[in-house]
Amino acid sequence: MTCGPRQLRQTNSVGLVGQPVGAEARQVSDAPAATLVCCGLIGSTVADGGLVERAFTEAIATQGIVPGTSAYARCMALVHRSRGQSTSDVMSALFPDNQARAQAAQLAFERSFGAAVDRMGVAPVPGAQECLERLSATGMRICLISDLPRRLLSLVLDSIGWWERVDLALSAEDVARGCPAPDLPLTAMLRLGVTDVRDTVVADGTGDGVLSGRRAGAGIVVGTLTGPHSRQRLTQAGATHLASSIAGLAEIVTGERISGDNDGPSGMAVRPAGQLPTSAPQPPRRRANAAAR
Repeated sequence: MTCGPRQLRQTNSVGLVGQPVGAEARQVSDAPAATLVCCGLIGSTVADGGLVERAFTEAIATQGIVPGTSAYARCMALVHRSRGQSTSDVMSALFPDNQARAQAAQLAFERSFGAAVDRMGVAPVPGAQECLERLSATGMRICLISDLPRRLLSLVLDSIGWWERVDLALSAEDVARGCPAPDLPLTAMLRLGVTDVRDTVVADGTGDGVLSGRRAGAGIVVGTLTGPHSRQRLTQAGATHLASSIAGLAEIVTGERISGDNDGPSGMAVRPAGQLPTSAPQPPRRRANAAAR
């Protein structure tokens, strides 16, 4: 199916509970149309429930770093700060002088995470499935992006039955550089035929995932507050919008709320045009080209 050009819509920036966010947030802005939506996986579209940090805890315990020690506290603080980066990169940062230990911990992480998914399963974030279906129905392509190895990404998608619901799923192993480098969103754009990076939306709950979207030039970068990082961290990374959950993404992109979402407006612009961080250039707003499905 080929979609014609979508008209720019006028949007008012609103807070997570429906209140204006400062004087600038009351200004009316043009929201660019989109042809591709890239969403983070664990914490953004799939509920975390402590799954990732438990797997890290068990992984570093195999290297003698156990709860209740100062070494454990330091390691887990680094793990939390580094969420969004590939798990192998995090292990290398935890054991910078011993790659053998880093590799052993990575294998232990994969065993722990995989066993937990096999034992308990995983579940989508409430509203995530409906959101992705709504966006797909408008003609947008959907890509899921993960910092997990390919095997674990596949395991999660098998568990929730989402292979047929997305156009593409990318793991950190599919690119030369994980987040915060722009490789994952850019690879999605190339594989799914996006002709202008500004026609892409990136939604992620980690600072490095948001920064990756900014560096890739995405027209909208949404920080989802169900992820591991705070509103402040997501804003500092360059999020153009915040959403209380991924369920608010459809409203941000299309202006239409998902049926059953009675919590008030889910998305908000976090800063007006012209005030984006210097680490990521602001893409000009424009009319999107047609996209082929």
